[in-house]
Amino acid sequence: MLCWGYWSLGQPGISTNLRGIVAEPQVCGFISDRSVKEVACGGNHSVFLLEDGEVYTCGLNTKGQLGHEREGNKPGSFVGALPETPQKACLPGAIPDVLARGFLTCGPWALGISRKGFVTWSICTPLYVQCTRCYTSSNVRALVQPLMPPEGFMAEQIGALADQHIVHVACGESHSLALSDRGQLFSWGAGSDGQLGLMTTEDSVAVPRLIQKLNQQTILQVSCGNWHCLALAADGQFFTWGKNSHGQLGLGKEFSSQASPQRVRSLEGIPLAQVAAGGAHSFALSLSGAVFGWGMNNAGQLGLSDEEDRESPCHVKLLRTQKVVYISCGEEHTAVLTKSGGVFTFGAGSCGQLGHDSMNDEVNPRRVLELMGSEVTQIACGRQHTLAFVPSSGLIYAFGCGARGQLGTGHTCNVKCPSPVKGYWAAHSGQLSARADRFKYHIVKQIFSGGDQTFVLCSKYENYSPAVDFRTVNQAHYTSLINDETIAVWRQKLSEHNNANTINGVVQILSSAACWNGSFLEKKIDEHFKTSPRIPGIDLNSTRVLFEKLMNSQHSMILEQILNSFESCLIPQLSSSPPDVEAMRIYLILPEFPLLQDSKYYITLTIPLAMAILRLDTNPSKVLDNWWSQVCPKYFMKLVNLYKGAVVYLLRGRKTFLIPVLFNNYITAALKLLEKLYKVNLKVKHVEYDTFYIPEISSLVDIQEDYLMWFLHQAGMKARPSIIQDAVTLCSYPFIFDAQAKTKMLQTDAELQMQVAVNGANLQNVFMLLTLEPLLARSPFLVLHVRRNNLVGDSLRELSIHSDIDLKKPLKVIFDGEEAVDAGGVTKEFFLLLLKELLNPIYGMFTYYPDSNLLWFSDTCFVEHNWFHLIGITCGLAIYNSTVVDLHFPLALYKKLLNAKPGLEDLKELSPTEGRSLQELLDYPGEDIEETFCLNFTICRESYGVIEQRKLIPGGDKVTVCKDNRSPSYWL
Repeated sequence: MLCWGYWSLGQPGISTNLRGIVAEPQVCGFISDRSVKEVACGGNHSVFLLEDGEVYTCGLNTKGQLGHEREGNKPGSFVGALPETPQKACLPGAIPDVLARGFLTCGPWALGISRKGFVTWSICTPLYVQCTRCYTSSNVRALVQPLMPPEGFMAEQIGALADQHIVHVACGESHSLALSDRGQLFSWGAGSDGQLGLMTTEDSVAVPRLIQKLNQQTILQVSCGNWHCLALAADGQFFTWGKNSHGQLGLGKEFSSQASPQRVRSLEGIPLAQVAAGGAHSFALSLSGAVFGWGMNNAGQLGLSDEEDRESPCHVKLLRTQKVVYISCGEEHTAVLTKSGGVFTFGAGSCGQLGHDSMNDEVNPRRVLELMGSEVTQIACGRQHTLAFVPSSGLIYAFGCGARGQLGTGHTCNVKCPSPVKGYWAAHSGQLSARADRFKYHIVKQIFSGGDQTFVLCSKYENYSPAVDFRTVNQAHYTSLINDETIAVWRQKLSEHNNANTINGVVQILSSAACWNGSFLEKKIDEHFKTSPRIPGIDLNSTRVLFEKLMNSQHSMILEQILNSFESCLIPQLSSSPPDVEAMRIYLILPEFPLLQDSKYYITLTIPLAMAILRLDTNPSKVLDNWWSQVCPKYFMKLVNLYKGAVVYLLRGRKTFLIPVLFNNYITAALKLLEKLYKVNLKVKHVEYDTFYIPEISSLVDIQEDYLMWFLHQAGMKARPSIIQDAVTLCSYPFIFDAQAKTKMLQTDAELQMQVAVNGANLQNVFMLLTLEPLLARSPFLVLHVRRNNLVGDSLRELSIHSDIDLKKPLKVIFDGEEAVDAGGVTKEFFLLLLKELLNPIYGMFTYYPDSNLLWFSDTCFVEHNWFHLIGITCGLAIYNSTVVDLHFPLALYKKLLNAKPGLEDLKELSPTEGRSLQELLDYPGEDIEETFCLNFTICRESYGVIEQRKLIPGGDKVTVCKDNRSPSYWL
């Protein structure tokens, strides 16, 4: 292990300003035969984690940050009765002066001479280098070497953690954390701001204590700021505690400093990959590269384009598309690593720690251009400096403050561009096999930095192992995923230890939206990094496959836990305002769960899911609509059928609901969700419109009664809102009615409208009789007097003298000169004769297409336009009076009535020959369209024996059809 940087000298109580600086990498030999796994650096102390789980500390211990109750590392006494005066006299002048108290400083060592002539040594520093490597004077070496402490005694093990297997450590300014392999978290050191999470604000805690509030959680990851801490649990829950002076806990404005871990609910549902703390700012990184920052922002260290502090997590939108995979924080600056090996920095730049060849602050993430072309795999930030490792060359680049040697360049000056750390570096052992001096080269394994110190773990030539790549996320460190491996582990645990603790651990994961949201990412070409309001970044096929496997009988215990988790926790707790689009994938995942299709779970699963979706705020609701627009038609149809089935189930069991309000709430949720899906389908046409039909409605619901309730409800909303306000009427959702139900509904509407019109006329007649004006009495029927030989003209005349209210009355037709009483037959004959007359080609209103036996509006017409109005009224009256009329119009007419744009398929229906010809033109693969088809943008029409040429676009006779303009969108 190599190290460089700054450390303070002297034991507590000694008034000295002497300091030690190591400006270039030196071998750290405090442990010779043990492997270091991880190093964490605080303000003036360091914590070393060994591969076997033991923890060692060194440095200042004024707040108990070393994990024991002694004041720093204990001085050791060495036999050597040297008289005080000769001892002083033998020191060369170049060496620091002997202090008046009889202390000698050399490198990191403070040597003291007792009154009895014994020499004592003491150390108190976060960084140790063997003294003899710092000075070359033979006199000093001869003096100091016999007084050196035994090898391996420079850092001391924390005895209180000896029974724990520690897997991760972290340091704040004067406090420390250690995470065990069982997910338990221990803290010690300064605690006046609550940063220990022990529910107290003791000034110092010298012996590690278990953070009891997190004891029910399996913690996977921790990070320390100067005076605050972050912790990520296996189920995706995120906790913070400590000082909150700048909002660095992310809990909001109303929270002060917290002495115990608090759940950050504003990030719930997001599958987190990493949490990182700076001096007084914090970051969280999602599995799909979304970066969230909060806390102090005085220098722009949050990357939010300003310098205002944030009390809650804010999305750093400028990094959304960069595929960020790792974050490191300094005291007031931040560095991020992308999957492609790029480095972005932002925040304080007064010492050059941003690497942008300037000393300016940056409020926006900015790429370090000097590192472009190099693929960086590790980054680390100290207090005011930054490191980046490039594995292809084996070099470590450093930039920022170098006043205390923390850059390792051999100098103590600031550097504003990435500069190589001094030393002999190799990318891998293969580069060294032919070199005689290969043993002096270092092969980097992992870099660590904090405060003003840097440590580098190196591989030996004979025992080479590849460098750690921060871009490869270790699944054990982030939000737990639900996949085949975890299912197999749970199955084994439940079969071997079916106790409350085991079940609770499984339920915690299964109840977490964050775990589900991160479990089925679309990893093909990193598609999940593109997650946005339009792209969910999820592989629904893998979701379907996993759920299908769970339906196997061998997974019955797991399936039971999933069912209980969904019913009791996950679905009821879904937020109406998800913090990010990544938290919304759960709404696509849950419908794939097969038990939602089972009617036994409609009330406990299917309907609650619909209610959760309908609770979504406007923006997330639009995001879900967009995602539904992107899914495959098969998924969409399954979703439609799911809630159609729920509606039928509720209607059939309507009488079994003891509380009518429940029935109303449930069926309203199912119908509103179908309505939401229907609106999406109108835009994207996933399925045909008749897919939404529910044929069972005609037999399960009295449509006449339902329509009457709807009618009264509409009237009540205008007059008295309290009228039938709780009633659920299916007529509010007409898209679920098939032709039979719609016919019944229209008949009911016509009958109701007729009755209203008749009642109105009768009431008016009574009023006229009372006022002695019987001549003004009105007929309760719409009576048309027509002649057979002038049917069209008489109809125009009769209809023009009646008001819209009269048209709603029951129709009676009287043919002049005929005594037949109209009981319905005369009316039907009237419509038949009138429409036959109107559609006669002699009037030129319509063109007949023999290939399709259909009619369309003619280009030339010899009658007034009010004739078309007459046709419309006639069709309306026919339907209103329950008369079927045979009109041979294509579907395009009804599309136009609904403001839907007709397409090529509609042309094929009306005129198959022209439609096929245009399709051949569009499908022609060659480049010689002009020569092959010889077309321009005109069409020819025959009108009563005369051929007319009509231009489809202005100057169409001069524009030749070619490959670029043949699309109908060009000329329609």
